[in-house]
Amino acid sequence: MTGYKTIGKSTPFIDAAEKVTGRAVYTTDMKFPNMLYGKILRSTIPHGRIVGIDTSEAEKLPGVEAVITAKDTPLIKFGIFHEDWYILAHEKVRFAGDEVAAVAAINEDIAGEALKLIKVHYEELPAVFDPKEAAQPDAVDINGVKNNIASKFHVERGNVDQAFEESHLIIEKDFYTTQVYQAYMETMAAVVKPEDNGRLTFYLPIQIPSKTRVTYAKALGMKIEDIHVIQPTTGGGFGAKMETVLHLIAAVLAQKTGKPVRIINTREEDFEGGNPRVPMHFHVKMGFSKEGMIKAKDLVLYAGAGGRACYGVPVLGTACFRHDQLYKYENVRANGYLVYTNMVPSGCFRGFGNSQGTFCIECIMDEAAEKLGIDPADIRLRNAVYPGFVSCHGWVINSCLLQECITKAVEAAQWQEKRKEKKSGRGIGLACCNHVSGYSAFFPPFHGSAAVIRMNMDGKFLVMSGEIEIGQGQKTAFAMMAAEALDVPLENVRMAPIDTDYIPFGLGCWASRSTALGGKAIQNAAEDLKGKILQFVSQEYGIAVEQLSIANGVVVNTQGEEITDLSEIGRKYLYKTNGSYLYGQGYVDPGTVVPDMATKMGNPSITYPFACHIAEVDVDVETGVVKVIDYVAAHDVGKVINPMGAEGQIEGGVAMGIGWALTENMVYQNGVLKNSHFLDYRLPGSKDVPDMKSIFLESNDPNTGFGSKGLGEPAINPVVPAIANAIHDAVGIRLTELPFTPDKVLKAIQEKKKNKEGEPCRNF
Repeated sequence: MTGYKTIGKSTPFIDAAEKVTGRAVYTTDMKFPNMLYGKILRSTIPHGRIVGIDTSEAEKLPGVEAVITAKDTPLIKFGIFHEDWYILAHEKVRFAGDEVAAVAAINEDIAGEALKLIKVHYEELPAVFDPKEAAQPDAVDINGVKNNIASKFHVERGNVDQAFEESHLIIEKDFYTTQVYQAYMETMAAVVKPEDNGRLTFYLPIQIPSKTRVTYAKALGMKIEDIHVIQPTTGGGFGAKMETVLHLIAAVLAQKTGKPVRIINTREEDFEGGNPRVPMHFHVKMGFSKEGMIKAKDLVLYAGAGGRACYGVPVLGTACFRHDQLYKYENVRANGYLVYTNMVPSGCFRGFGNSQGTFCIECIMDEAAEKLGIDPADIRLRNAVYPGFVSCHGWVINSCLLQECITKAVEAAQWQEKRKEKKSGRGIGLACCNHVSGYSAFFPPFHGSAAVIRMNMDGKFLVMSGEIEIGQGQKTAFAMMAAEALDVPLENVRMAPIDTDYIPFGLGCWASRSTALGGKAIQNAAEDLKGKILQFVSQEYGIAVEQLSIANGVVVNTQGEEITDLSEIGRKYLYKTNGSYLYGQGYVDPGTVVPDMATKMGNPSITYPFACHIAEVDVDVETGVVKVIDYVAAHDVGKVINPMGAEGQIEGGVAMGIGWALTENMVYQNGVLKNSHFLDYRLPGSKDVPDMKSIFLESNDPNTGFGSKGLGEPAINPVVPAIANAIHDAVGIRLTELPFTPDKVLKAIQEKKKNKEGEPCRNF
């Protein structure tokens, strides 16, 4: 299908006006009669036994209606991949910021005063913060598992050792990535309202409303149908807004008081109790032929879970082997360990482990190219996967424009010319990435998506999807896809609010899945509804259904003559069926193969996006300051649904990647976070982000919504290695520890002058 009327056209977000005029309702705006305000008391130490908690003075404070500790909760162990959570800390605290007690009061000020009156007595225990140190046999026990190892990941293909023996060049390096914060605009929040029938209604800014019900029902000892989730307007997430105990604490307070309870994190609380990016220590060894072909790869990874495993389990596996589908690997081995530490629990963050792994591999690819005398772009072209390729892990690459991404980016960035210029302190670097559009191992029971579309009495349409909007423009993309499939004006399509009592069970916003899978379900539902509309018109007007179609919101015959408009059909159908509406239903079963737990063989995604990024930097050799001055990003997006939204995804991903590369780092002292606010946690500003050129290449995947692929996470994955490689091109240093702060840059330059490599400085 070509000549689209709606998709492919730059379209302002359909919810933009209500946001900029203040009409959008966020969780922080919600108020109910008799609503109480909750506050959470957090541990001030990274590890210790709870000897006693005295809440008596807090309970006496006028205006306080409830004070809870672990004994007031169901004390059911729960979790996402490991059952290592309690709603409130039970017997031990495992990180500074661990939730120890909570208060509900008639206003936030009184709740805050009540927290000061709670006395907690700890027996401090030794603490460990580096995941590799925490995995040693003599390390302190954090969660009652051997060597603090929450999860292991092992995969091996081919004959790795023999391939290394046959390699012309071997490069072996260590890489370090640290915890970084997602920095969404709206902090974690919840309003929980108890209902007369015993149900709980959660109003949550969350990425997974349907899946959340499963976890929270277990934690609260309730039935899933008694957990009702409504998602108000949500101010960003970037992976963090998954399950969190804040929501459950609000629920317990609501149950205890019988009143609605609202809890809103301050920014500092959000830093201390959030789910930042998983910090990792990689040891990577790669072998190459004389011609630059990858012969072997061996990776050992220690990842810091923090005090709870959360989503660190799949993040670990992703970091170990997702990038193996970027190039034509045959001999690979990976051993990964997710290790409990006494730090803030880590979790999902845009890129989901693939960004950490891509940093390592793409830096080594660049170094190999230099040592072999091959252009960095050419070594990637030689190794790049292609349409029809099946990876060593069984991933089937149905559509792929990776090679075209490289050639288009090189051309747009004037790669060859700028590499020859060699201006002082100026450098240019390249990096590629692959990713997924959904991942079947994340929620094995099913991996697709479903949608329902209703035609209203006025001939307009209501789209119901369980996939959600958190600011990325998903509502707009979905409405555009529905309008295109129905052949109606965009203004005649409305997206239903997210309410788990009415929408299909959606897996939510993660793994860059929503447009490809949710969009396909909407496309299928629209086709189903269109068929039903035409069948009804055929019966009403005595015209063969094969001679009817919808064009621009009216029903026409094969000569293009108008038969009727949809508002007339909406009324007629409703009257004729005594108040019924016409519905279309659609779902997509992606046909993926969940990777085997033992062998890791499978085909976990419906499609795979690819990208090539090129960064140009200026390095001040006197101060060590690095500035990104130009940027090109070429992406295989399958099909661009909304170019305006797609450009925003790339610009936001690159900006986020620049912060991760150059300035962002959660700094701890004895396990206590020291920069839990934006004064000291340095985010990139407008002056830190260069002009960007976005290039969209359309492979039109045959299996997804209008051929689309995920874009949100591929936009960040290559940024850090592209900048690292550009810094090397500028001043000849190879940095392996994030972030690339001026002190590290200067130290590396000085070490280079002394002809020394220098030791990386770890900061977990």
